[in-house]
Amino acid sequence: MSGSSRLAVWGDPIDHSRSPDLHGAAYRVLGLDWEYGRRRVDVADFDDALDGLDSAWRGLSLTMPLKERAFARSEELDDDARLTGAVNTLLLGERIRGFNTDVRGLTEALQAGGLGASRTARVLGGGATARSALVSLLRLGVTDVELRTRRIAQAQELAGFGERLGLRVQAHALDEGVAAAVDLTVSTLPGDALLDETTVAALVPAGGALFSAAYAPWPTPLAQAWTDAPVLTGLEMLLHQAVAQIRIFLHGTPDVPLRDEPAVLDAMRAALG
Repeated sequence: MSGSSRLAVWGDPIDHSRSPDLHGAAYRVLGLDWEYGRRRVDVADFDDALDGLDSAWRGLSLTMPLKERAFARSEELDDDARLTGAVNTLLLGERIRGFNTDVRGLTEALQAGGLGASRTARVLGGGATARSALVSLLRLGVTDVELRTRRIAQAQELAGFGERLGLRVQAHALDEGVAAAVDLTVSTLPGDALLDETTVAALVPAGGALFSAAYAPWPTPLAQAWTDAPVLTGLEMLLHQAVAQIRIFLHGTPDVPLRDEPAVLDAMRAALG
């Protein structure tokens, strides 16, 4: 493991990912001779791709649609991965260790954007990132959440997860009538998700800030229509979850800060432009 120096982000699609920019900037500041690339991998190819890695590989970042499959392949899990059933970071070695840094990344992004005091929220989308969002919102003190997904059954399934966390949750289809007012809307929908005018019109008047986990393409249709309240892009979440990943790749845990971490953060933000 000490000599392993190859890392990458896997997902499908993957060409839009800014993770190589972020990680490369951090490794230069830290003086690490590590190589971090990107590879298009879908769920069907994931197992073969993972099994094909040799001892030169230190770890992987995982994005859509691989987080549940990475969870299934992990031999050890951190608490957030175990809670959400989603892994976005694999530390390779004698055992495959799975981590979820999305929860931490979103929490720190919302705090940095001045949205950490929200008490009511809406979450759009029903996948792995939506589960991470519910955990993050709970830890920030949110008590009531409205869920909206394209399929009501998916919203109801996610609502059960939220209720088990201790949240008060309502489930709706994405286009089901005018949304209630909330302090914060968290969209976990892909950046290229097509929303019809009726759906956008139902969501925008509800007030409150918008956080979009997507950052490419930007602005998303929803962000473009959200003109009367703050809008935060997912780049800040990407930044903070990447810092936690680098801690894992270097120290084996997200809880040990990097050497000169403020300088690392500055270099990573500069890499984003």
